[in-house]
Amino acid sequence: MAATTVPAVTVPEEARRHAAWPPALLGLTLVTALMLAIASYMSFIYAPTEVNMGAIQRIFYFHVGAAWAGGLAFLVTVVAGVVYLITGKQVWDRVGHSSVEVGLMLTTIALAGGMVWSQVAWGKPWTWDPKLTSFAVMWLSYAAYLMLRQGIEEPTRRARFAAVYGIVAFAGVIMTYMGVRAIEATIHPYVVGEAASTANSDFGLTERMTQTLMFSFLTFTAVFASLLWHRMRLEALSERVEALKMHLLSRGN
Repeated sequence: MAATTVPAVTVPEEARRHAAWPPALLGLTLVTALMLAIASYMSFIYAPTEVNMGAIQRIFYFHVGAAWAGGLAFLVTVVAGVVYLITGKQVWDRVGHSSVEVGLMLTTIALAGGMVWSQVAWGKPWTWDPKLTSFAVMWLSYAAYLMLRQGIEEPTRRARFAAVYGIVAFAGVIMTYMGVRAIEATIHPYVVGEAASTANSDFGLTERMTQTLMFSFLTFTAVFASLLWHRMRLEALSERVEALKMHLLSRGN
C-alpha cells in the first residue's frame, strides 16, 4: 500500500512577521532576565543580614520592588485611560488592559511576599492592619476591572467604561501607597523614609541594603516594561484572530 503524504502547512509571511519578537523586545527581555539574576544575588548575598529581623528581611527587596512596579502599572492604566477618552484610539485601551493584568501579577507577588514575612515576624500571615487592608482592597478593585471588561461585549463601550474605571480605581493606589502612611495605628514597617529606623517593627538601611533596594526598583521596572510589551503583543494578536474569525463567518453567511 502506498504511503499517504500529508501536504505541508505553510505559515503566511505576514503571520510570521506578527509572531516574531521585535529586536528591541528581545533585547529588553534578555536585559530583564540578567537584572533579575543580579537582583537575586544582591538580595541574598550582597546585602547584609538585618540585625532585628534576620534573613526574612531579604524578602522586602522583592516585596517592595514588586509593589512599586505594580503601582507604576496602575498609573500607566490611568494615563492610557485618559488618552483613550481623548483620542478614542484602540491601542490605548490595549495598553490600559495589559497594564492592569501585569500590575495585578506584580501586586500579587508583593502581597504573597508580605504574607510570608508576616507569618515569620508576627506569627500569622494576615492582620487587618490599615496598610494590608488597603492593599487588599486595591487588589480587589483591579480584579473587578477585569470582570467589568468580561461583562461588556461591545468593544467601544467596554473600552470607555474600562478607561473611566481605571482612572477612578487609582484613588485606591494613592491611599495604599501614600495615604496610609498618615495612619499611626499601622504596624506595617516602613522600608524607606524618615520613619524607617524609628517606628515600631521598622528598620534602617545600610549602604548595601540601599543599593540593593534601588536596584530592585530598577529591576522590577524593567520586568513591568518587558511584560507589558509582551502582553500588548498577545492582545494585538488576539484581536487579529477575532477579526479574522468575524471575517470568515461573514463570508460563510
